[in-house]
Amino acid sequence: MEVGAMVRITAGKGGPSMMDVARHAGVSIATVSNVINGKGRVTEDTATRVRESVAALGFVRNDAARMLATGSTNSIGMVLADLDNSLFVDMAHGAQQGADGNGHRLLLGNAACTIDRQDDYLRLFDEARVAGVLLAPMEDSLAGIERMRSHGRPIVLLNYQQDGADCCTVLVDNEMVGYLAARHLIDNGRRRLAFLAGKDYYQPVHARREGVRRAAAETSGVTLEEIDTDGLLFEHGLAAAAMLRERKLADVPDGVIAVTDDIGNGLAAGLHTDLTARVPEDVAIVGCEDNRSAQSGPVMLTTVRLAGIEMGQAATELLFEELSTPADEHRHRTVMLEPTVVMRGSSAIAGAYA
Repeated sequence: MEVGAMVRITAGKGGPSMMDVARHAGVSIATVSNVINGKGRVTEDTATRVRESVAALGFVRNDAARMLATGSTNSIGMVLADLDNSLFVDMAHGAQQGADGNGHRLLLGNAACTIDRQDDYLRLFDEARVAGVLLAPMEDSLAGIERMRSHGRPIVLLNYQQDGADCCTVLVDNEMVGYLAARHLIDNGRRRLAFLAGKDYYQPVHARREGVRRAAAETSGVTLEEIDTDGLLFEHGLAAAAMLRERKLADVPDGVIAVTDDIGNGLAAGLHTDLTARVPEDVAIVGCEDNRSAQSGPVMLTTVRLAGIEMGQAATELLFEELSTPADEHRHRTVMLEPTVVMRGSSAIAGAYA
């Protein structure tokens, strides 16, 4: 039969159906389903006829109906704390690579650092029946995690250790982030250190503080001042600089660890205002993120890279591992990634580093 010959199709308001395609191609609905979903044995001639009918009718597969039948989709959801921070963008890139490699699509939600918006996205992805979820929160999210798992959706956490959560986790060693930042300054001769941070209830902030304290405590002659910035943004670094400019140079720390790159760049900009303390000659500064989205300062900021792409890749690997393993055989595990120092001009004599 010539494709479409003697077949009259009148599509309903919802557009042509799979039945319409089957009639147009002269095959069964089961054959159309096999061609569209890439399953079953179908001859190439028959498959070509079905695809031509799909194109001729403008048929679009109803994923909602398929989802109701199978209980899930070939999509995974990802909810990130803050897409204004390139760390979370890197996580998304890594997760995208992992999803593509496993034949899935990645659906992305930005919580914008609010637990309510995070919960909204978790509910949305739950209702969309995604195969699983990747979650990078900033604070306790146990209720949302338990809700997703109670509905049979595996969930993997990134950059957050959730007490009581029954799920896999991918972490960067944030205590080591602070330790490496402080160690870098100490190894370059700085002895009067300061740690600038706000929001210590955030896990990464608290862990980095512990790492800084450990590095300072293990080295004779090193002092550590901890300065509360009230927040984590550029303006909080500016405010800290204004406070330090009121001191005599001998009382200003000669090495500063900023818990975020935004704070570090704000501090450098504020100290640069009247050159009371020069960066890096008088004050060396190290940030803790390698955040490419951070507002720039007057010098390139030495920082500690957090391996965001690798976190996203590892999280999708854990998710698909759980999806492919019977529930009674799967064992949740935690993957810990190591940070690395990226040396730039804010912590060394000008020209020493690129």
